[in-house]
Amino acid sequence: MNHEIRPLSAGLYLVATPIGSARDITLRALDILASCDVIAAEDTRTARKLMEIHGVPLGKRPVVAFHDHSGTGQIARLVAEIKAGKAVACVSEAGTPLIADPGYELALAVRDAGLPVTAAPGASAVLTALAVGGLPTDRFAFVGFLSAAAAQRATQLAELRDLPFTLVLYESPKRVHGLLASACEVLGADREAVVCRELTKKFEEVTRGTLGSLADDFDGQAVKGEIVVLIGRVGAQTVSDGDVETALRDAMATMRIKDAATAVAGALGLPRRQVYQTALGLERKDD
Repeated sequence: MNHEIRPLSAGLYLVATPIGSARDITLRALDILASCDVIAAEDTRTARKLMEIHGVPLGKRPVVAFHDHSGTGQIARLVAEIKAGKAVACVSEAGTPLIADPGYELALAVRDAGLPVTAAPGASAVLTALAVGGLPTDRFAFVGFLSAAAAQRATQLAELRDLPFTLVLYESPKRVHGLLASACEVLGADREAVVCRELTKKFEEVTRGTLGSLADDFDGQAVKGEIVVLIGRVGAQTVSDGDVETALRDAMATMRIKDAATAVAGALGLPRRQVYQTALGLERKDD
């Protein structure tokens, strides 16, 4: 694919890259990669390969390493490049920069210098997992990686236990069973969960069940690839219609119907739209 190279204004461009299938790159991302002056890449080999696949010429433009271990000196050099009038593209090895990937400290430094930061959105394992996972998506909390230490991980899970959101976590394939077993103990074996592996790749796999059944399924299993774990919201599967109606009647006695629905949905871990429809039905009955 040929890309006309158009000059970009000076600034930092946070460019999302595919999490698996190379064709998930956006046209805008390709335009930026073709036009920028410097590419700051989490993995320089991956960045070069992606440009090669899509026919984006690199020429003599520098591709510099920028990852979790890059220090303040590298950040200062990239800020200096932007101050000098250059466009710097920051790309993760896969996915969106800053989302459990490098870029935050660089973007902060660029903003502090009074220079522009622009995002070119695209692939994200968080959103892809939510789309195929089958758990509620109206409210979710992205948790990223929990601690590898079992005791600290259990403490972190306990802090998340009562959040009325679908939880989205990243995990190493070597530790996925440990995470599931710990979540089973802390959050309850009957809580719904999904393990997504190798999203958008040839061997994509989405395994649904309860935390208990998934912990059993992954016990002793040799797992490869990138892992996203979804955990269902607290109480979403155990609240009866009668409980919802009782809570709504109590709330509607002192609140407007919309506020009552919001309060009850949050308290019971249910989709607000569903609770609001129930509230409307109760209002019609009472009239």
